[in-house]
Amino acid sequence: MSAALELIDAHQHFWDPFANDYPWLRPEARLPFRYGDYAALKRRYLPADYRADAAAHRVVATVHVEAEWSQADPAGETRWLAALRARAGLPSVAVAQAHLDREDVAEVLAAQARFDFVRGIRHKPAAAPGPREVRRGAPGSMEDERWRRGYALLARHGFSFDLQVPWWHLAEAAQLARDFPATQIIINHIGLPADRSEAGIAAWRTALALVAAEPNVALKISGLGLPGRAWRIEENAPVVREAIAILGIERAMFASNYPVDSLVASFDTIFSGFKAITADRPPEERRKLFRDNAQRVYRIVL
Repeated sequence: MSAALELIDAHQHFWDPFANDYPWLRPEARLPFRYGDYAALKRRYLPADYRADAAAHRVVATVHVEAEWSQADPAGETRWLAALRARAGLPSVAVAQAHLDREDVAEVLAAQARFDFVRGIRHKPAAAPGPREVRRGAPGSMEDERWRRGYALLARHGFSFDLQVPWWHLAEAAQLARDFPATQIIINHIGLPADRSEAGIAAWRTALALVAAEPNVALKISGLGLPGRAWRIEENAPVVREAIAILGIERAMFASNYPVDSLVASFDTIFSGFKAITADRPPEERRKLFRDNAQRVYRIVL
């Protein structure tokens, strides 16, 4: 059953830093990164590379998430992806870039909406370095009125919103979900529970339960690596199981975060791990977690 299980990879990236501008992938870039040294990512990563990495699994569709292409031309990445799709058949759908607090956000969203494979937008809101540093209403945050005016425009195009923030901002996300109930929010990377201490997991659990109370919130189980450590089932299984218990079978989905998570594990290690963690689940539940939920949330036609 495990080998035959169809997958929709709900979060992956392609890039070519030799042909296009990604500021964080420039040769001289040395930005703080949650997995530490990321120099190994400064290379091309295209559909042929992805298919080689995923060869041991039945991937039937993928969701490309914006890869921090230069802000000077947000729709440039989408045009490049359109050509890639025509040539290589991937990605299936995309979550595009739009900075919600920019003056031209309406024009950028309209430009992204012209591509029929764009399903949503990601813009990482401003985040504090830790829970004690959170300042409500900070510029660029989910409580910033200018940012929220941009967010309000997503519904005009039927866009969902991919939200990447650490768990200590999930209370703000819950309020955002309540204020804009027509917009689907998909939390990226399980809310980034990097602190696996008992206290750290307890705080993450409380924050995730708070945002999970909103019906327009879903969750990607991905990005579980820890800096300087190999991806291990023993460390990640409790977090995965808790996340599924909190969100429920209908609102969780698995993703590789490739090639970013190649810094901590092979594609096979990650998805074989997810399969092992859910091996005791009924087949219909596994189909939802591995394929059906992502297909529904991102409106993928198979």
